Amino acid sequence: MTSAEIASTRSPRAMAWRRRSAAFAAFCREFAHQRAGMVGLVFLAVIVGLALLAPVLAPSWMLDVTRVIDNPRFAPPSWAHPLGTDHQGRELWVRMLWGARVSLLVAFAATAMSMILGTIVGLAAGHFTGWTGGLLMRVIDFFLVLPSLILAIVLASVLSRGVWTIVIAIGLTSWAGTARVVRSQTLSVESRDYVERSRVLGAGHWHIIVKHLLPAVLPLVLANTTLTVGSAIISESTLSFLGLGDTTQQSWGAVLKNSMDVSAATSGYWWYVLVPGIAIVLVVLAFTLVGRAVETIVNPTLRSR
Repeated sequence: MTSAEIASTRSPRAMAWRRRSAAFAAFCREFAHQRAGMVGLVFLAVIVGLALLAPVLAPSWMLDVTRVIDNPRFAPPSWAHPLGTDHQGRELWVRMLWGARVSLLVAFAATAMSMILGTIVGLAAGHFTGWTGGLLMRVIDFFLVLPSLILAIVLASVLSRGVWTIVIAIGLTSWAGTARVVRSQTLSVESRDYVERSRVLGAGHWHIIVKHLLPAVLPLVLANTTLTVGSAIISESTLSFLGLGDTTQQSWGAVLKNSMDVSAATSGYWWYVLVPGIAIVLVVLAFTLVGRAVETIVNPTLRSR
């Protein structure tokens, strides 16, 4: 190696990159030993793969009512109809595949919005002192005491109906819990020696937040993200079930709403209710298993137990 290559490998950026790569590899090894987390991860990988392959496995024409007029209505599960048919003769497994695309998209997008907003506000509330931190903390407390589902229903009712309306409604009402967790971790990191040393050496707010605070809170944000996705799926299903979603899009909540509209639960069409309900429960459970496994790894207290 030349002197320039040796110097590049010893640069602070290269050393930090190697340290983070080693930490990520150690995290993957520890996660592989979490059986419940691996089960949830494999299940989610299968669901995401099926959702991505929906146009191949179930072409969109199978959702066209005019193209399936020969299919029987309310056909129970059988070899010919694996999950049964709905009130318009459409295969339920086709609707579930396409519904997974919308439900997962809304869940991931809303969670991303919630995590970004919660992380920014939590870092600012923990780092800045005085009236700035106090004001931000009062805002966090205000959103914590508000019923998030009711607020999401109000937002979804005021805004025009659509997938991104639900994303905005869920994202704007679910960030406060993340902000509170991030603020607590930020206050803990702020008291450490290397942060005090950086402050004494003249480091500004941006340097301290980006270089020291953000890397320290990211593991907790990651663990909270996997748990929040499950809650976002439930919120999306609830809003669609209440008729606040886009009626032109397939989602698991929309399937449940259609089953309610035709009184499937009381008319004996049990598959119309159980299939989307079990799908929601299993996916939320899988995200919870993955989230708990990640939380066990990144939280030293839980790891020691």
